[in-house]
Amino acid sequence: MGRGKIVIRRIDNSTSRQVTFSKRRNGLLKKAKELAILCDAEVGVVIFSSTSKLYDYASTRVSGQQIRGSTGIMNELWLKRMNSKDRRGSNTLANLK
Repeated sequence: MGRGKIVIRRIDNSTSRQVTFSKRRNGLLKKAKELAILCDAEVGVVIFSSTSKLYDYASTRVSGQQIRGSTGIMNELWLKRMNSKDRRGSNTLANLK
């Protein structure tokens, strides 16, 4: 007997949402590492939490430091995330000031 299907929608309980995010983030990063090793692929994963914390993985040929560098795409993604409105409709960048 397999696992039951779940409805993909936002989790209302903040504690459950954080636990689910943490478990799924770790699972996604593990799969990215496995894909890079098994298939000799260039893999890069960028994850922003709801609090705008950054998590990333890059395969061995491209270091995380290179991705996060001042000319890297990470700065563009981070700025885009910080300037965008979150689900609650408030500007994230304004909340930091």
